Amino acid sequence: MCQCERLGTEEQVKEFYDVLSKYKGNKDNIMVVLQTTQNIFGYIPEKSVKIIAENLEMPESEIYGIISFYSQFTLTPKAKYNIDICLGTACFVLGAQDVLNKILSKLNVRVGEMTQDGKWIVTSCRCLGCCGLAPAMTINGEVYGKLKVEDIDRILDNFAD
Repeated sequence: MCQCERLGTEEQVKEFYDVLSKYKGNKDNIMVVLQTTQNIFGYIPEKSVKIIAENLEMPESEIYGIISFYSQFTLTPKAKYNIDICLGTACFVLGAQDVLNKILSKLNVRVGEMTQDGKWIVTSCRCLGCCGLAPAMTINGEVYGKLKVEDIDRILDNFAD
């Protein structure tokens, strides 16, 4: 159990190993194992991939292929608030990069990095599907559109705990 102890609470680690023991040696259950792992930890920790591979007797590369193919899976821990900013053509042309830079500066992070307090993570995507609201972002799935750099402080401050 030592490889996984730092991934979560003792209860999470126990639950993870219980799932693995249930499906040991049966790679046909990889989807169930990945879904359950993500439900336990909130994401699929990279350390867990090796452990899953050993227990299901399959290559790590195959597991990473499945994780990267299905959008339901993530190797990135989730924060309390997940910002996803669109950098697609319409958003980019209308100033999304400046908005992104303001967010990164305010939160003191880089794209894909979580704030030290675990409150925020900022990611970017190529299209949120709301080009008429460009530039746009989501926070935990809620869309914010027609953004301007000066909107960012007000929007993020609304999430103060």
